[in-house]
Amino acid sequence: MKLSRVKWACRRGMLELDVLFQPFVEEHYEAMSVEDKIVLVKLLECEDPELFAWFMGHEVCPTPAFAEMIIKVRGRPAA
Repeated sequence: MKLSRVKWACRRGMLELDVLFQPFVEEHYEAMSVEDKIVLVKLLECEDPELFAWFMGHEVCPTPAFAEMIIKVRGRPAA
């Protein structure tokens, strides 16, 4: 997926998610592996309430690849 489309997909309905996704994509997307890009794009297809719960640690993401990407986007290991 082109960078411009990924940036558009990062524009969420929740500011908390915008603050996580937008800087990450700006700084890392172009250098990511194809596999990671695919995982990120699929993660961005999830609904905001799901993403919020996963990123804030309220729920555990059931998809291992998504869970790994969440850690990368957050920039630190999950607590």
